[in-house]
Amino acid sequence: MKKEFVVIGLGRFGGSIVSELIELGADVMAIDISPVKVDKYANIATQAVAADTTDEAVLHSLGIRNFEHVIVAIGENIQASILTTLMLKEIGVPKITVKAQNAYHEKVLEKIGADFVVHPERDMGIRIANNMVSNNILDYLDLSDEHSIAELKVNEFLAGHTIIKLDVRAKYGINIVAIKRQNEIIVSPQADEVIEEGDILIVIGSDTDIHIFEKKLFH
Repeated sequence: MKKEFVVIGLGRFGGSIVSELIELGADVMAIDISPVKVDKYANIATQAVAADTTDEAVLHSLGIRNFEHVIVAIGENIQASILTTLMLKEIGVPKITVKAQNAYHEKVLEKIGADFVVHPERDMGIRIANNMVSNNILDYLDLSDEHSIAELKVNEFLAGHTIIKLDVRAKYGINIVAIKRQNEIIVSPQADEVIEEGDILIVIGSDTDIHIFEKKLFH
């Protein structure tokens, strides 16, 4: 059975979610208050509707409560984002993900019951900044205010060592959760796995510990 989603707000963020969900085989109802934006996704989404989602009667008429997951991707209008989220909670939508504009917006969304709050611009900024600061951090994904997943390219210093010899958990407080090796991904590598030059280590830990590890072994 196909998963069914609603995406409210068809700016760049919401529009990209619609396109990707459709690509992944999901059914998607795409909603925006602007008919022009809706027309853009009429031939992409399963259903595209121009509607004001701050109106509870409109949400009921669209049958939103029957959908498993609603993504509120409304852009600049924080009030509309908050009101829409509140209405969705009141009509009983099981799972709600909302795009936040700032920390204040996030706090309000959490208080009114949003299940997931995302900061695409902030998160992308963090990833770009970390990639620019270090030549060895290939990618950086924020998990919380203090913890992240990072991809680190193995250099000649690390190559030839086993996981157990590096002992990064004891020395640096981080965990190697996977190794990318050409077209292969080694998940939960064994302690005797030998790291090869060109491997990419996927590590998880606090931001501080990841940076200490990166500076100690890559400089």
